[in-house]
Amino acid sequence: MAKGRELKGRIKSVENTRKITRTMEMVATSKMKRAQDRVVAARPYARALGEVIASLYSPELAERFPLLRQPEREGRAAVILLTSNRGLAGAFNANLIKEVRTLLAKLDAVGTQVELHVVGKKGVGYFGYIGRALAATRTDLTDRPSAADAASLVDGLIERFTAGALDAVYVVGSRFNSVLSTPPTADRILPVTPPSATGAQKDYLLYPSAETILTELLPSYVRNAVYRALVETAAAEQAARRTAMKSATDNAGEMLNLLRRTYNRARQAQITQEIAEIVGGASALQG
Repeated sequence: MAKGRELKGRIKSVENTRKITRTMEMVATSKMKRAQDRVVAARPYARALGEVIASLYSPELAERFPLLRQPEREGRAAVILLTSNRGLAGAFNANLIKEVRTLLAKLDAVGTQVELHVVGKKGVGYFGYIGRALAATRTDLTDRPSAADAASLVDGLIERFTAGALDAVYVVGSRFNSVLSTPPTADRILPVTPPSATGAQKDYLLYPSAETILTELLPSYVRNAVYRALVETAAAEQAARRTAMKSATDNAGEMLNLLRRTYNRARQAQITQEIAEIVGGASALQG
């Protein structure tokens, strides 16, 4: 029964694979919930920071702050791409790379000189494979990014933008809307576009002046934009991995059912053949 032994071997192999994918699904689910908590926790601060800047902003003040400088054209731009260090996350990294390629094509079409900064082994590996020069790479960030990580990514670019060496900075990552909705996005974080003020304007008593406060808040606003991109992309990665591993587990289950049915039919056919041979042999002896 060589076919039967082969089927039993395949069944055992698929069972082992299903155990692995099921474990990875459970781990990704746990990590996704923690990452989702970080996303939710980051939103109130970002919203409050945006509201304060919107209330303090005025066109007169804008002329005094380099981070609010709106260039006539984007001659030089930096793009930060956020990808993962690990795979087995479905089309997560492929979608991010597609998004950044679209952005790069748009910038190239208008003559913008672009430097690409890539976070994550998957993005670094892809652009290394196609031979694209990278301005900077980071593969040391974990799936629990911190505000310090965001600052280390963008502080140098803030300084260069302030000095006039850059006209724009973009971040490409994933927006975590829900477990099933994590679209790739490309957001311009420099120059800062103050959020529109909503509702009745609050009359703040300011000390020190609005100018002094904005001097401190604007860099924090940019760093926070990068931090939010990091935590939302990390949550989206775990959601994608959970979905991919659940799909793999379900597919393994379907394959197991098919292999077991095939094995049972083969075994039944063998038993039937053996019975027929025994009956035939007995009949021959009696005859």
